[in-house]
Amino acid sequence: MVTQPINRREFLGTTAAAGAGLLLTSCSPKAIVKKASALSKINIALIGCGAQGQVLLDSLQVIEGIRLAAVVDIWDYNRNSNVRRLKENGFDVTGYHDYEELLAHEKDLQAVVVAVPDFWHAPVTNACLNAGLHVYCEKMMSNTIDGARSMVATMRKTGKLLQIGHQRRSNPRYMFALNRLVRDAQICGRLTAAQAQWNRAKTDDLGWPKHSDIKPEVLAQYGFKDMHQFRNWRWFKGLGGGPLSDLGAHQIDIFNWWFGQTPKSVMASGGLDYYKNHDWYDNAMVIYEYPLAEGVARAFYQVQTTTSAGGGYFEMFMGDEGTIKMSENPGITKLYREDRAKAWDELVAKNYLSASAVERPAGDADKVDVRETAPLLQYDIPVSFNKKIHQPHLENFFNAIRGTAKLNCPADEAFASEYVIHKANEAVAAQKMIAITAQETEA
Repeated sequence: MVTQPINRREFLGTTAAAGAGLLLTSCSPKAIVKKASALSKINIALIGCGAQGQVLLDSLQVIEGIRLAAVVDIWDYNRNSNVRRLKENGFDVTGYHDYEELLAHEKDLQAVVVAVPDFWHAPVTNACLNAGLHVYCEKMMSNTIDGARSMVATMRKTGKLLQIGHQRRSNPRYMFALNRLVRDAQICGRLTAAQAQWNRAKTDDLGWPKHSDIKPEVLAQYGFKDMHQFRNWRWFKGLGGGPLSDLGAHQIDIFNWWFGQTPKSVMASGGLDYYKNHDWYDNAMVIYEYPLAEGVARAFYQVQTTTSAGGGYFEMFMGDEGTIKMSENPGITKLYREDRAKAWDELVAKNYLSASAVERPAGDADKVDVRETAPLLQYDIPVSFNKKIHQPHLENFFNAIRGTAKLNCPADEAFASEYVIHKANEAVAAQKMIAITAQETEA
């Protein structure tokens, strides 16, 4: 959702109730329940009950106005345990082995939520769209560019909605920061650079309970070599897209969203530096170049999968008057005003920002290098929401089905981000800069 820009005088004259306050109210549980209660329930199914499916299921159980009719998973252990737990929680659900069985038996569905491994996204999504269903599909859209492009083509052909799971695009804090602070108030001034990261510590590969193995012939039918590959598909080429797809997809999408365009080039470095039983590299560092109207802005992204150090997962946009650091973790979100910029007192008075104390350890005052800039004033964004992280994006999808909202991340718009993420993987393999044209990123 992008608001129309207003000039600075109009912006500063806007009351808090028309900005942060309204945003908070529109996302309150009471407001949603009141609206949904007057509408018939949307019958849905969840296809894929793995790690990401579980996260989505947590949100689906608390969203008003929907009826979870079925769950799908080829792993009997996973499917049966979820059906049992959902029934204990009062949900009348049916379990199905795969999406074809679901489509053959469930005739009253309006939508599905797809959380299968990446290489199954395009086949499952296309089949469901062709069956007349609206689809919410997790990112990445597909493990191939052609697969992602086919999803957009099927969406257009069928006229059904296809939302891609870049959930930050429905996060009230991100929406407020971009639309009100960066675009309207222009607190960053001229955007000159961006950086983002998502580091994670060394972890063991996923295992599985004894006597729960999927039969080898069933694994082969669905494209897996063995149970280890089935449980750890993200690390295998042909199944997933590696850490840039797994984690970077969310944050590289934010680069495109906030800059309002796609990059003109990408260069990257990465390698299989630590794990020896994976196909995809452990660590990657990527640099995109964005040709903004004011000049080139470079965006750096890193994902390190052997350490969690580095200050958490975030996206930071830097300008000549201010910097905004965003994260789904509100404790990491901060704004920093450059000393040359006009004071933000008016924004604080309107409740668009709140001042945050800057602390320097006692005794360190004289240890600042002469070339170091003085500590920047810090600010917080007074926007919060008491919901699960994926819930607003799912709600946006269901409201779009009802005709009361537009999708925040439709497949044709998401494709541009998917494309440049695939190009980053190509740059890692080629060890050279790869040019990207705007025409290439159009589905």
